[in-house]
Amino acid sequence: MRHDSTGRMFARESIAAQALGWVDEETRAIVAPIHPSTTFLRDPDNQYRSGRVYGRSDNPTFDQAEALVTSLEGGSQSMLFASGMAAATAVFLSLSPGDHVVVPEVMYWSLRSWICGPGARFGLRVSLVDMTSPEKVAAAMEPGKTRLVWVETPANPLWGVTDIAEVSRIAHAAGALVCVDSTSATPVLTRPLEWGADFVMHSATKYLNGHSDVLAGTLTAARACDFWERVRATRWQVGSIAGAFEAWLLVRGMRTLFLRVRAASQSALAVAEYLERHPRVLSVMYPGLSSFPTHAVAARQMDGGFGGMLSVRIRGGEEAAVRVASRVSLWKRATSLGGVESLIEHRASVEGQGSPVPKDLLRLSVGIEAAPDLIADLDQALAF
Repeated sequence: MRHDSTGRMFARESIAAQALGWVDEETRAIVAPIHPSTTFLRDPDNQYRSGRVYGRSDNPTFDQAEALVTSLEGGSQSMLFASGMAAATAVFLSLSPGDHVVVPEVMYWSLRSWICGPGARFGLRVSLVDMTSPEKVAAAMEPGKTRLVWVETPANPLWGVTDIAEVSRIAHAAGALVCVDSTSATPVLTRPLEWGADFVMHSATKYLNGHSDVLAGTLTAARACDFWERVRATRWQVGSIAGAFEAWLLVRGMRTLFLRVRAASQSALAVAEYLERHPRVLSVMYPGLSSFPTHAVAARQMDGGFGGMLSVRIRGGEEAAVRVASRVSLWKRATSLGGVESLIEHRASVEGQGSPVPKDLLRLSVGIEAAPDLIADLDQALAF
């Protein structure tokens, strides 16, 4: 349950569907206007009582998107960014050279590459660990020196699930902050702040928007703190903000978030169960399967489903996996995830040299098409 703009308590589904129930006071429109202005008028006495100064730091179109994400995550404040990468790197850029960070061995490849490349050149000391093992996280901590533990759960593209509560306990005991990339889980299924995390990040390009037509990212804080203000300053100084139209589209997308995520989760489970029985499939990686190694953690931490993302390893190696992807018709061969359309990709080809992803692996983002159609398309693609 969350408060809407009137202060009344409603289910989060209702809050999302009505985007907090905001109404434009001037026109009484139930859909907010777009403000493309990059600058704002100063008062005659040289003050900015509107709170608006310049588009790189604030825009009225951001307000509803940020407030809605804050409400859905149960946080205190949120910030909107130009992309998920912009949101994530702003966190690391707000650290200091020499700071130690603990990040997952398996995680979103673009961010991993940035952390181990430009981030390390910036001066960050990086430890890559298996985040599904709290013991390994604890062993990697340097009390008083580790400043940040970055968690991604479920973690792209092998979908291992991290115990947020336990990792947060370990990190906080060592004096570190915890930021969770919850892009795959979404606030529909997991609220990391409720499990002890300090910040939660989303590539809003994915499920929050859900229509493959917006680049955006979000960060939400459990509470205001000095580090949060450093991130805010980084966003302003670097200029990593979304456009007004993107912010408006993001709100539109979040109105259907619960319907989309629940539909995708239900279909993904059906697809995973089908693939687990298929003779041409070596293994299926999906948190909703009882056979999945971190299923018990997922069942405790994810509420109402296990998400729309899964990966599958094909018998016959890379050649066979690429062949399966080439034979689909309803599934689209494209990079990204979280849209209403179902996507399939040979992930190792996308990540390139140095990727830890098995070459026989296909990553599947299940959309909202009819599950029997998705399964039938995979069935004919596997019949070679």
